[in-house]
Amino acid sequence: MTLEVGSPAPDFTLPTDNEGELSLSGLKGKKVVLYFYPKDSTPGCTTQAKGFRDLKAEFEAENCVIVGASKDTVKRHDNFVKKQELNFPLVSDAESDLCETYGVWQEKKMYGKTFMGIVRTTFLIDENGIIQKIWPKVKVKGHIDEVLEAIKEL
Repeated sequence: MTLEVGSPAPDFTLPTDNEGELSLSGLKGKKVVLYFYPKDSTPGCTTQAKGFRDLKAEFEAENCVIVGASKDTVKRHDNFVKKQELNFPLVSDAESDLCETYGVWQEKKMYGKTFMGIVRTTFLIDENGIIQKIWPKVKVKGHIDEVLEAIKEL
């Protein structure tokens, strides 16, 4: 399944850091930034998470919640959240069902090796659960500001 702007965002219910659970349908009525990232505590992922953390109040002012998603375990998420003082939930997609549903589990190449991994991607979902924007293959620098601007335009 290929998701595109205008498609309903597939619902999910997954465990989060701090022994929580989050479902997309439970966020109906709010805008949602669902961002997929490769791995907790790596340089690019940490920079991205801290960027969302630092601008969380501005996202909230636009009736928007931030949700990070990776294949890391809840325990790894707990450590990452604590170390980086993150103030938004991270869902654990250990079985990669969510990553596959959203099309971000893809073949990647690095240093001449091919492997499967999460392609850093952000989805902007409106209050009715419809995908309004997709940023594939995200470059972290400047990305959070770009997402915030898109939310303000909704």
